[in-house]
Amino acid sequence: MLKKRIIPCLDIQDGRTVKGVNFLDIRDAGDPIELAKRYVKEGADELVFLDITATVEKRKTLVELVTKIAKEINIPFTVGGGINSVEDVAALVKAGADKVSINSAAVKNPDLISAIAKRFGSQCLVVAIDTKFEDNDWWVYTHGGRNKTTLKTVAWAQEIERLGGGEILLTSMNSDGTKDGFSIDVTQKVSEAISLPVIASGGAGSEKHFKEVFEQTKATGGLAASIFHFNEIPIPVLKDYLSKNNISVRK
Repeated sequence: MLKKRIIPCLDIQDGRTVKGVNFLDIRDAGDPIELAKRYVKEGADELVFLDITATVEKRKTLVELVTKIAKEINIPFTVGGGINSVEDVAALVKAGADKVSINSAAVKNPDLISAIAKRFGSQCLVVAIDTKFEDNDWWVYTHGGRNKTTLKTVAWAQEIERLGGGEILLTSMNSDGTKDGFSIDVTQKVSEAISLPVIASGGAGSEKHFKEVFEQTKATGGLAASIFHFNEIPIPVLKDYLSKNNISVRK
């Protein structure tokens, strides 16, 4: 059985790690390089770095910061924010990213998924989906959760797989930052509709929440931010809890 991955997420704004609730009320969470180093020591399986205002501010991800973080860590490192072209991906891979994450650009130009996959391989491409439940369904949002699209989440995930995406990072806007638990409903639907790995994101507040999402859905990874940043749940404690509950994790 594939071991489940525990993945801290560094949301970056103005060079600092930040965290919000429902994509709003942003507060400072520390220096990204120091946090990244700490997570490697604690046994994180991967690290995700998202420049959360790059798309809205129409600028590129902070390549210099990516380079600094990549030099300090030895675990898979995914970078996203403001990526609009194969050239952007090349710059980030050169800076030390193992994988890139695209979201708004993929919705605007789905062919970009195929272009990145063709040049760098599907394993290099994570397509992020920000989703919100309203009007009786889960809908895709772009631009850091600001713009609602006409795409339904499950159908978009299936299209991403068809186009060559390698992985889905699924964030529930309804649960984001609430610490009330992952959105099991949409995570279950997406992970069962496709064969790609799905990372569940949004809502983690306890060890039990990770247990639930791994037991009740086919998610292969659980991503969280504030509970790790503020040391509410140390990663070794979380992994020990999951292991004792018969969920296979890397030690």
